[in-house]
Amino acid sequence: QVQLVESGGGLVQAGGSLRLSCAASGRTESAYAVGWFRQAPGKEREFVAAISFNGDNTYYADSVKGRFAISRDNAKNTVYLQMNSLKPEDTAVYYCAARDLTHPAAIGTTPAWYVYWGQGTQVTVSS
Repeated sequence: QVQLVESGGGLVQAGGSLRLSCAASGRTESAYAVGWFRQAPGKEREFVAAISFNGDNTYYADSVKGRFAISRDNAKNTVYLQMNSLKPEDTAVYYCAARDLTHPAAIGTTPAWYVYWGQGTQVTVSS
């Protein structure tokens, strides 16, 4: 199994930046893809960004493209989500998710594709 812990959330003004981290532990020796999702109150969980194990493939939701950047440091078993030009509509609980035993270049964009989930970190963007 893979355990995930998110950090880096907080309160920021519109136009500001935050960097979220997703630290993995457990069976990290196998290839695992990671995705970030978010869920605002009263809304469904939505895809934000994803990265393959080898880092060659990334994918972003249209709503964050050009503002957010996903990256990973496999030596540290950590995936990052750099969020710039934040907007009030980015306010949500952000979750990272992982799926192990994947092809190193595999990537997923739906919650059902992922197996492991973190507990989430709150991001609040004030106007």
